[in-house]
Amino acid sequence: MTTLHFPSPARHEAAEALREEVRAFLADELATRPPLARADSWNGFDRDFSRKLGQRGWLGMTWPKQYGGHERSAFERYVVVEETLAAGAPVAAHWIADRQSGPSLLKYGTEEQKQTVLPGIAAGETVFCIGMSEPDSGSDLAATRTRAVPADGGWRVTGTKLWTTGAHDADYMILFCRTSGTPADRQVGTSQLLVDLRTTEGITIRPIIDLAGQHHFNEVHFEDAFLPANALIGTEGAGWEQVMSELAFERSGPERFLSSMQLLIELVGVLQDAPGEAAQLALGRLTAHLITLRRLSRGVAVMLEAGENPGTHAAIVKDLGATFEQELPDIARSLVDAEPDAASTSDFVAVLAHITMNSPSFSLRGGTREILRGIIARGLGLR
Repeated sequence: MTTLHFPSPARHEAAEALREEVRAFLADELATRPPLARADSWNGFDRDFSRKLGQRGWLGMTWPKQYGGHERSAFERYVVVEETLAAGAPVAAHWIADRQSGPSLLKYGTEEQKQTVLPGIAAGETVFCIGMSEPDSGSDLAATRTRAVPADGGWRVTGTKLWTTGAHDADYMILFCRTSGTPADRQVGTSQLLVDLRTTEGITIRPIIDLAGQHHFNEVHFEDAFLPANALIGTEGAGWEQVMSELAFERSGPERFLSSMQLLIELVGVLQDAPGEAAQLALGRLTAHLITLRRLSRGVAVMLEAGENPGTHAAIVKDLGATFEQELPDIARSLVDAEPDAASTSDFVAVLAHITMNSPSFSLRGGTREILRGIIARGLGLR
């Protein structure tokens, strides 16, 4: 069996100095943001807020300056992500682009794509969505049936993407599709294409309303949609390698254990005046789990800083983080005699309702447990 090692992050003075600056900004910017809104940080869409981060140089932080970046460290970027999520900031307008679409274009994109798209992401102006999952395949990305057929001057795309978060607000999509072969060929014959959602004809975006009555997910249907030849990202047929690299960015960050943070904050607030022994034990355990997850996630940041591909490590962080977040509502309900109610005037009860309704999706986004544990098993040499 292969042994995995999460490298130890050293104290980064510039990152810790930045932390104080970010906290001061967020304290002022989010002063009137209610707890229930903070609990929906991932899906909080606010272009003005994202622009403000861009103006401060807090997006595209590690990228070359020639593409609008700031050539800062992965640890400084980690601080911004960690603090904005812990504070419940509305990150959806820049979230996907800064986290994975931009880095993927930086690594595999053409010079034209980099010059055209990356500065807008770094400025907080350009919104991305992810075109991966499909009907009847879910996290099994290799089963993709969306097909791009060579055409005069480009590609003709037909197929459907499902659970596409934020597609109705996005400017661009990175589309994972098949450019040769059949779904039976699995990873072989897949590619990635850059899709301009504002100008491309033949695309229909339909809303999917979730259990909480919210519209974040979408079905995106391509019907003979034409994409120019320069839409190809990287090498034709290398889509699987590229998408796996992209998912390492998606799976490893602090978002994998901080999207339920507001519930933990509210729970501590409710219990702090008279915590019983059971509450003290539970909160101690949760805190220990949170510290451990943060340590693992920061270890992945070390690997990214070194230019390594931490695919297996990222899958571990994502799987453990989703487990932590999904257990939190049940632990909260065992400690406080209250039923979830989104209409409650109690911040704890309302936030509990929100997290309870949304937590089932936490083990779906970024790959299901079954897919992740398969990746982990292969990384450990067990299959």
